[in-house]
Amino acid sequence: MRVGVLTGGGDCPGLNAVIRAVVRKGEMVFGDTIVGFLDGWRGVIENRTTTLNVERCRGILPRGGTILFTSRTNPYKVDGGVPRVLETLKEERIDALVAIGGEDTLGVAYKLSGEGVQVVGVPKTIDNDLSATEVTFGFHTAVQIATEAIDRLHTTAESHDRVIVCEVMGRHAGWIATYAGIAGGAAEVLVPEEPFDIDEVCRNLKARHAKGRFASIVVVAEGAVPAEGTLTLASREVDEFGHVRLGGIANTLAEEIETRTGIETRVTILGHIQRGGTPTAFDRVLATRFGIAAIDAVHAGAFGHMVSLRADKIIPVPLEAAVSQLKVVDPDLLHGVAEVFFG
Repeated sequence: MRVGVLTGGGDCPGLNAVIRAVVRKGEMVFGDTIVGFLDGWRGVIENRTTTLNVERCRGILPRGGTILFTSRTNPYKVDGGVPRVLETLKEERIDALVAIGGEDTLGVAYKLSGEGVQVVGVPKTIDNDLSATEVTFGFHTAVQIATEAIDRLHTTAESHDRVIVCEVMGRHAGWIATYAGIAGGAAEVLVPEEPFDIDEVCRNLKARHAKGRFASIVVVAEGAVPAEGTLTLASREVDEFGHVRLGGIANTLAEEIETRTGIETRVTILGHIQRGGTPTAFDRVLATRFGIAAIDAVHAGAFGHMVSLRADKIIPVPLEAAVSQLKVVDPDLLHGVAEVFFG
């Protein structure tokens, strides 16, 4: 078979491990020819490819990013995009396509499956917000990076009796903020799932410092929003999938905290540091398992499905189930665990 592979959306640690696994088993076991599409769906629209083989994939397991590069291109938002995708797949004689991505990339894959494209999805998002899988690769690495940063922020905050607001990724779901906040001993965790009350946050911080505490770390997900009428955030531009370009809520939050509490407050925005660099061992193994399962699903004819982690088993689930709704943080985790250590 001629199997196409693409990576779409934001990069994250573990993408190369998936590519390597698909190529390794596809070529060595099934005798497949693997064709890589460059820059996600943009590369399919423009018919830009690269040959993938075992030799090409040597040494990429520990590398972050993606050797296929990526973009946030949406064929359904590009004039003539979908017909060009279908034409490219025909010209390249692609028998099946493995799409590695998050909600947006797999949402396109789901729509294209309705156009007759034989596609298998692999879940990728450091936000860990894809339904139908217990966890996505890249999330573990992002949490580890954020936790290490929070550990370092504690010591400088203690030295100056400061509040430090640490902004992490998380557009619609606060999994990174919640896990890193718990692991790093944060004083407050603010997530998109629950609008925050800035007055309550400041009261908690003032009470904490009044007890003689000398450091407070506030972990905030980039997509966190204030309760209606409590704080105004600037509007921002959107991408091809209609998502607001986030980043910077920590600056507004820090300014408000310092003004309302009188406590010196600083900001650390981790940003793309969470996406880059070497994946953890957990993410390398999970990504490898997903890649193996994806090429197996291709040869089993499980098209229109995504490989998924369920009870430590990799199983195929319908793409529709994966993209129909986001997986958000369980309130019991936030209130039953994280909040015990607030204040």
